[in-house]
Amino acid sequence: MDRGNRLGDIEITDPKAMRALAHPVRLAILERLQRHGPATATQLSPHVGATPSVTSWHLRHLAGFGLVRDAEPGADRRARRWQAVARGFRFEMPEDEEGRSAARGLSREMFLHSADLPHRWATETEPELDPKWRRLAGLANTRLVVSAEELAGIEDAIESVLAPYVTRDPAERPAGARGVRLLRYHLPEGAEEQTGEAE
Repeated sequence: MDRGNRLGDIEITDPKAMRALAHPVRLAILERLQRHGPATATQLSPHVGATPSVTSWHLRHLAGFGLVRDAEPGADRRARRWQAVARGFRFEMPEDEEGRSAARGLSREMFLHSADLPHRWATETEPELDPKWRRLAGLANTRLVVSAEELAGIEDAIESVLAPYVTRDPAERPAGARGVRLLRYHLPEGAEEQTGEAE
Protein backbone atom coordinates (compact mmCIF):
# COMPACT_ATOMS: atom_id res chain seq x y z
CA MET A 1 0.00 0.00 0.00
CA ASP A 2 1.38 3.41 -0.97
CA ARG A 3 0.57 5.54 2.06
CA GLY A 4 1.65 8.76 0.39
CA ASN A 5 2.97 11.63 2.44
CA ARG A 6 -0.02 13.59 3.70
CA LEU A 7 1.98 15.25 6.50
CA GLY A 8 4.51 16.91 4.18
CA ASP A 9 7.50 15.15 5.77
CA ILE A 10 10.87 14.91 4.07
CA GLU A 11 11.41 11.31 3.04
CA ILE A 12 14.87 9.97 3.86
CA THR A 13 15.95 7.09 1.63
CA ASP A 14 19.75 7.49 1.57
CA PRO A 15 21.45 5.30 4.22
CA LYS A 16 24.17 7.97 4.60
CA ALA A 17 21.52 10.56 5.49
CA MET A 18 20.00 8.14 8.01
CA ARG A 19 23.41 7.64 9.60
CA ALA A 20 23.99 11.40 9.65
CA LEU A 21 20.72 11.97 11.49
CA ALA A 22 21.30 9.09 13.93
CA HIS A 23 23.20 11.37 16.30
CA PRO A 24 21.71 12.91 19.46
CA VAL A 25 22.84 16.47 18.72
CA ARG A 26 21.66 16.36 15.11
CA LEU A 27 18.28 14.94 16.09
CA ALA A 28 17.94 17.65 18.73
CA ILE A 29 18.89 20.37 16.23
CA LEU A 30 16.38 19.17 13.65
CA GLU A 31 13.60 18.81 16.21
CA ARG A 32 14.27 22.30 17.60
CA LEU A 33 14.21 23.88 14.14
CA GLN A 34 11.04 22.01 13.20
CA ARG A 35 9.31 23.03 16.40
CA HIS A 36 10.54 26.60 16.91
CA GLY A 37 11.53 27.77 13.45
CA PRO A 38 14.74 29.35 12.15
CA ALA A 39 17.67 29.88 14.50
CA THR A 40 21.41 30.42 14.57
CA ALA A 41 23.92 27.91 15.90
CA THR A 42 24.37 30.13 18.96
CA GLN A 43 20.62 30.19 19.64
CA LEU A 44 20.38 26.41 19.20
CA SER A 45 23.44 25.58 21.28
CA PRO A 46 21.94 25.66 24.81
CA HIS A 47 19.02 23.47 23.68
CA VAL A 48 20.99 20.74 21.90
CA GLY A 49 23.87 20.06 24.29
CA ALA A 50 26.72 21.37 22.15
CA THR A 51 28.84 24.50 21.85
CA PRO A 52 27.95 27.00 19.10
CA SER A 53 30.92 25.88 16.97
CA VAL A 54 30.02 22.17 17.30
CA THR A 55 26.35 23.00 16.63
CA SER A 56 27.41 24.91 13.51
CA TRP A 57 29.40 21.88 12.32
CA HIS A 58 26.38 19.60 12.82
CA LEU A 59 24.15 22.08 10.97
CA ARG A 60 26.47 22.04 7.97
CA HIS A 61 26.48 18.24 8.08
CA LEU A 62 22.65 18.16 8.10
CA ALA A 63 22.59 20.70 5.25
CA GLY A 64 24.83 18.40 3.21
CA PHE A 65 22.02 15.82 3.29
CA GLY A 66 19.27 18.34 2.53
CA LEU A 67 17.68 18.22 6.00
CA VAL A 68 18.27 21.90 6.87
CA ARG A 69 18.97 24.99 4.79
CA ASP A 70 19.74 28.68 5.13
CA ALA A 71 16.86 30.80 6.40
CA GLU A 72 16.14 34.46 5.79
CA PRO A 73 18.55 36.67 7.76
CA GLY A 74 17.36 37.95 11.11
CA ALA A 75 17.97 41.31 12.76
CA ASP A 76 21.70 40.57 12.89
CA ARG A 77 22.41 40.00 9.23
CA ARG A 78 25.90 38.71 10.02
CA ALA A 79 24.56 35.67 11.88
CA ARG A 80 23.72 32.65 9.72
CA ARG A 81 20.21 31.38 10.41
CA TRP A 82 19.07 27.86 9.64
CA GLN A 83 15.69 26.25 9.09
CA ALA A 84 14.39 22.71 8.69
CA VAL A 85 13.40 21.85 5.12
CA ALA A 86 10.17 20.17 6.31
CA ARG A 87 8.02 20.01 9.45
CA GLY A 88 8.90 16.33 9.95
CA PHE A 89 10.76 13.41 8.42
CA ARG A 90 10.07 9.78 7.67
CA PHE A 91 11.99 6.75 6.51
CA GLU A 92 11.26 3.11 5.85
CA MET A 93 13.28 -0.02 6.46
CA PRO A 94 15.16 -0.60 3.16
CA GLU A 95 15.62 -4.05 1.61
CA ASP A 96 19.42 -3.99 1.42
CA GLU A 97 21.66 -4.68 4.43
CA GLU A 98 23.39 -1.27 4.38
CA GLY A 99 20.01 0.48 4.37
CA ARG A 100 18.58 -1.76 7.10
CA SER A 101 21.60 -1.12 9.31
CA ALA A 102 21.31 2.65 8.84
CA ALA A 103 17.55 2.62 9.46
CA ARG A 104 18.01 0.52 12.62
CA GLY A 105 20.61 2.98 13.91
CA LEU A 106 18.30 5.95 13.29
CA SER A 107 15.35 4.12 14.88
CA ARG A 108 17.40 3.33 18.00
CA GLU A 109 18.55 6.93 18.34
CA MET A 110 14.99 8.21 17.91
CA PHE A 111 13.73 5.83 20.62
CA LEU A 112 16.50 7.00 22.95
CA HIS A 113 15.82 10.64 22.08
CA SER A 114 12.14 10.43 23.03
CA ALA A 115 12.38 7.83 25.84
CA ASP A 116 12.40 10.46 28.59
CA LEU A 117 9.61 12.58 27.09
CA PRO A 118 6.65 10.88 28.84
CA HIS A 119 8.39 11.06 32.23
CA ARG A 120 9.29 14.75 31.77
CA TRP A 121 5.73 15.49 30.68
CA ALA A 122 4.26 13.71 33.74
CA THR A 123 6.59 15.42 36.21
CA GLU A 124 7.00 18.89 34.69
CA THR A 125 4.16 19.71 32.29
CA GLU A 126 1.08 17.82 33.50
CA PRO A 127 1.02 19.38 37.01
CA GLU A 128 0.85 22.86 35.42
CA LEU A 129 -1.97 22.11 32.95
CA ASP A 130 -5.44 23.45 33.55
CA PRO A 131 -8.09 20.72 34.17
CA LYS A 132 -9.50 20.83 30.62
CA TRP A 133 -6.15 19.93 29.04
CA ARG A 134 -5.27 17.50 31.83
CA ARG A 135 -8.45 15.49 31.13
CA LEU A 136 -7.64 15.27 27.41
CA ALA A 137 -4.13 13.95 28.00
CA GLY A 138 -3.51 10.26 28.20
CA LEU A 139 -1.95 7.23 26.71
CA ALA A 140 -3.04 3.95 25.23
CA ASN A 141 -1.28 0.62 25.02
CA THR A 142 -3.36 -1.34 22.54
CA ARG A 143 -2.35 -4.74 21.18
CA LEU A 144 -3.71 -5.86 17.80
CA VAL A 145 -3.41 -9.05 15.77
CA VAL A 146 -3.30 -7.86 12.15
CA SER A 147 -1.64 -8.56 8.82
CA ALA A 148 1.14 -6.34 7.48
CA GLU A 149 -1.35 -4.85 5.00
CA GLU A 150 -3.84 -4.10 7.77
CA LEU A 151 -1.15 -2.38 9.85
CA ALA A 152 -0.23 -0.22 6.86
CA GLY A 153 -3.93 0.64 6.48
CA ILE A 154 -4.18 1.62 10.16
CA GLU A 155 -1.20 3.97 9.81
CA ASP A 156 -2.70 5.42 6.63
CA ALA A 157 -6.01 6.07 8.42
CA ILE A 158 -4.25 7.76 11.34
CA GLU A 159 -2.30 10.02 9.00
CA SER A 160 -5.45 10.95 7.09
CA VAL A 161 -7.02 12.13 10.38
CA LEU A 162 -3.89 14.04 11.46
CA ALA A 163 -2.97 15.65 8.13
CA PRO A 164 -5.42 18.60 8.21
CA TYR A 165 -4.11 19.62 11.65
CA VAL A 166 -0.43 19.07 10.87
CA THR A 167 -0.50 20.99 7.58
CA ARG A 168 -2.90 23.75 8.66
CA ASP A 169 -1.64 27.30 8.23
CA PRO A 170 -0.76 28.77 11.65
CA ALA A 171 -3.12 31.70 10.98
CA GLU A 172 -6.04 29.24 10.81
CA ARG A 173 -5.47 27.71 14.25
CA PRO A 174 -8.38 28.39 16.62
CA ALA A 175 -8.00 30.57 19.70
CA GLY A 176 -6.69 28.59 22.64
CA ALA A 177 -4.88 26.04 20.48
CA ARG A 178 -1.66 24.58 21.89
CA GLY A 179 0.97 22.11 20.79
CA VAL A 180 0.18 18.46 21.49
CA ARG A 181 2.75 15.68 21.09
CA LEU A 182 1.39 12.39 19.71
CA LEU A 183 3.86 9.55 20.12
CA ARG A 184 3.00 6.69 17.76
CA TYR A 185 4.86 3.42 17.93
CA HIS A 186 3.98 0.47 15.73
CA LEU A 187 5.96 -2.43 17.14
CA PRO A 188 5.28 -5.80 15.49
CA GLU A 189 5.93 -8.63 17.94
CA GLY A 190 8.44 -11.42 17.39
CA ALA A 191 7.46 -14.95 16.40
CA GLU A 192 7.89 -16.24 19.97
CA GLU A 193 5.10 -13.90 21.11
CA GLN A 194 2.55 -15.33 18.66
CA THR A 195 1.89 -18.69 20.34
CA GLY A 196 -1.74 -19.72 19.99
CA GLU A 197 -2.78 -16.77 17.81
CA ALA A 198 -2.07 -18.06 14.31
CA GLU A 199 -5.27 -20.10 14.02
